[in-house]
Formats: sequence, structure tokens, C-alpha cells
Amino acid sequence: MESQDGTLDFGTVVHTDRADGTALVLLVCEHASNRIPEYLGDMGLASETLSSHIAWDPGALGVAQHMSELLQAPLVHGGVSRLVYDCNRPPEAAGAMPVKSEHYDIPANIAMTPDERQARIKNIYIPFSTAVSDQIKKHRPSLKLMVTVHSFTPVYHGRKREVELGILHGRDDRFAMAMMATVPDDLPHVTRLNEPYSAADGVAHTLDAQALPNGLANVMIEVRNDLIRTPDQQRVMAERLVSWITQTLAGFQDRGAA
Repeated sequence: MESQDGTLDFGTVVHTDRADGTALVLLVCEHASNRIPEYLGDMGLASETLSSHIAWDPGALGVAQHMSELLQAPLVHGGVSRLVYDCNRPPEAAGAMPVKSEHYDIPANIAMTPDERQARIKNIYIPFSTAVSDQIKKHRPSLKLMVTVHSFTPVYHGRKREVELGILHGRDDRFAMAMMATVPDDLPHVTRLNEPYSAADGVAHTLDAQALPNGLANVMIEVRNDLIRTPDQQRVMAERLVSWITQTLAGFQDRGAA
């Protein structure tokens, strides 16, 4: 659907919760929504596909919102499906507007024109990146840490994943390593470093582009989505993660690393 002036209408592409106040932590959830702008229809995909993990990170927003409440931290989250634009990828990346995801072809992206590609960059990626940058500027100098929150599917390309929590890093591995050194004894989840993805898979863009140049400690958290299907599961996961992050950050600051 086009707007009255003939431009493509993307709707609301980014949301910011708890934008005011003083914060130690900035939360980001790039793949929070599976919404498809009206002009794209169903992108040539079945409704069940658009509800699946290829279109968004199920459960991640609920976890991030509970974390935001517990930490009283600002949260920037996406308002459009990553199939339209993956805000954790730079414009030049093949996965920014994927023509294939897992074993699914994405017809609307295969048929995308150069002008539409530029329109998606201008109207989705840039506003999202600007919202994150604005929060960093607003909350300095108190801001110490950026945490991006994601979920992943239990079965990928037909293979079951044993890992339940992934602690990932980009070029700055300090906070991820500190978390792995302080895994709570009572954490009931299989937790691994840089699984099921790593920076080699191109997943550290937000950390490297936003946190690193601004001197923020940073980490990406991946949660297997069968563990956060319900609001209660999301709340419990958020509580566990916040307790762990808070403990790690306290030690991190004591060592003068943040």
C-alpha cells in the first residue's frame, strides 16, 4: 500500500519503551515483530510461515519487556518482520533483506526492485539505528551496557539444538566472557558461548556498530524459543537473566572494565 504522496507505507518500524530516566543498561530487540507492511501483502508466504521463527524471534519481546521493567531500562524494539528488513544486519549484507531463509524462498524479496531496496533501508534500518543511537546519547554517562535479546528455534535444518541459552559477542568479548565466568549454579539451562550462532554468522552488527564505538560493554543473548512460549515462561526467563546480568555488571564495574 502506498501513502497519499506515492511513497511506500511501512507503518511504525521501531518502538522505544522506558525512554526516560537514568539507566545502566540499554536493551535492544531487533526481531520483536513479524508484522508485514500492508503494501507487501503476505510476501508470497503462507500464514504459518509468517508466524514462524523465520519472520521474527518468538518470545523475545516478552522477555525483553520484562527485563526492561525489572531493570528500569530503556528498550528499543523492531516493529516490522526481519523478512522485510533485518535490523541486525547492515544494508550491504545478503541477510538484510533475504531472498531465502532456512529452506523458504521469499518471493517478495526475490522480486524487489533497487528502488524498493533503498526505500526499506531508508524507512526501516535508518530509523531503527537512529532510535538506538538516540538512547545511547540520552542516557550517557550513566549507561554502561547494551544487551540485545533474541530467540532461536529448537530445530534448524532438521537438526535438534541442545543449547538452550547462548551468550554471544562481537568484536568486544569482555562482557560475554564475564557472564560465562559467573553462570549461576542454579541456572537450569544448557548455556554455551557463541551458540547457536557467532559473529562469524553476521549476528553482531548492532553490538559492533552501536555499542563498541560508544564504549559500552555489550552482549547478545539467545534463548531457545520453546522455553519462552508463554508470558509466565518469559517472565521467569527475564528474572533469571536480569539477576545474572546484574551480578556480572557489578563485578565488571568493580574491576573498572565498564
